[in-house]
Amino acid sequence: MENNKTSPSFAQSALTFGLIVATIGIGLFILKISLHSLMLVCLVIATFSAWRLAGGDFTSIRNAMNDGISRAFGAIYIFILIGVLVAAFIQSGTVATLIYYGLEFISPAVFLPAGLILCAFMSVATGTSWGTVGTAGVVLIGMGGAMDIPLAIVAGVVVSGACFGDKMSPVSDTTNLAAMSSEVDLYKHIRSMTYTTGPTFLIVLVIYAVIGMQFADNAMSVDRVNAMIEALDNTYAINLFCLLPFIVMIALTAAKVSAEPAMVAAAATAVILAIFMQGADPVAVMNALYSGGGKGSTGIEALDGLLGRGGISSMMWTLSLALMALALGGILYGFGFLQSLISVVLIRIKSAFSLVTSTIVTCLVGNMTMGEAYMSIILGGQLFGTAYDEKGIDRSVMSRSLEEGATLTTVLIPWTTGGAFFAATLGVNVLDYAPWALLNWMNPIISILFALFGLFIFKAKPKKEETTTVKPVPASAG
Repeated sequence: MENNKTSPSFAQSALTFGLIVATIGIGLFILKISLHSLMLVCLVIATFSAWRLAGGDFTSIRNAMNDGISRAFGAIYIFILIGVLVAAFIQSGTVATLIYYGLEFISPAVFLPAGLILCAFMSVATGTSWGTVGTAGVVLIGMGGAMDIPLAIVAGVVVSGACFGDKMSPVSDTTNLAAMSSEVDLYKHIRSMTYTTGPTFLIVLVIYAVIGMQFADNAMSVDRVNAMIEALDNTYAINLFCLLPFIVMIALTAAKVSAEPAMVAAAATAVILAIFMQGADPVAVMNALYSGGGKGSTGIEALDGLLGRGGISSMMWTLSLALMALALGGILYGFGFLQSLISVVLIRIKSAFSLVTSTIVTCLVGNMTMGEAYMSIILGGQLFGTAYDEKGIDRSVMSRSLEEGATLTTVLIPWTTGGAFFAATLGVNVLDYAPWALLNWMNPIISILFALFGLFIFKAKPKKEETTTVKPVPASAG
């Protein structure tokens, strides 16, 4: 850090981090204070702690905050475009059409495992959990609500499936970033993850299937299903052409087109359909891209709540929280607070179990303090690479641990970019869906247990046999 006079001591770093955790914990769970206000207090704490390190120069502190935000500019653009995409998909009848056919063909008994597989398939194909949540996730929330399945459970299924693909897809940004940060071949990294994520996915699938059976006896009456189908049919022109925007987005993303142009193309397609197929007023459609809202009332509250969402304005709460969290992370990272804490941990690592556990926990802590999985992955790769080499453990074990600690846990924390985005898009609080996002918290635990028993801890090969380069694949955020 430019103009940084000294590095923080372990005591100062621990005190700063402790105050931030206490502020969020007590303020959020006990005093019920707004998360935005708590983030502001945490920024003040971090700024005060960094003041002496900066030699009393606030410019370097501001630069650190700017750096923290600038690293997530891609995610910020996605925030805005997802709001546009959801609104456009509602206007075009795409969301209504998916719900329409879903109500006709999917029963409550198989809804949860089917939803997990759908989200996993889409996120693997597109490499984006955010795009999956913003499209298939929104539809599944609407269907789950119509089937009287608790939305927290439905959101947990969506998050689990979406994050599976974000972690495993070769076109995912976090997958590529973890491989590059660890200096591991991309497909070697993915193979390593299958040993821990594969079994976890199967366990989670079975659990969701068992949970779903509890709703089999509470299947919607024929009259209620018909009422919803009729309401959708009366409000929108329902046909397969309405799925075209959805197909456009999947096709472009699968073709490795960057997320932003793929989303714009899908939204533009949806706008055209809304005007020429749904007969919507062009001015109303364009205004909806900002304010959200569907064509009108269907007369069914559950459907109206879903079809009245979306728009740029719906993402502003999320975006403002993310900006504050990223600024906080910029200070903590830029002035070395987190690095100071982790350096003490590294000295005490004696086994593969403690190394894997430390990697995962460090990424979790990084997410909590920096608000973004990207920085946690980069930081973890920088700090733990030598430790894995010294113990003769292949770096693919580190790369998968980075993803399990960073990619999967970021959406379980309300103030991270991922957590705030998922909550805003699905309309379910992070703390409500987190217990049901089984894959996200079970995968790190299973990975740690495997390390405890020495399972799938691969030994490093001689350097001459190691492939250490990977060509980054342009992919979407989230």
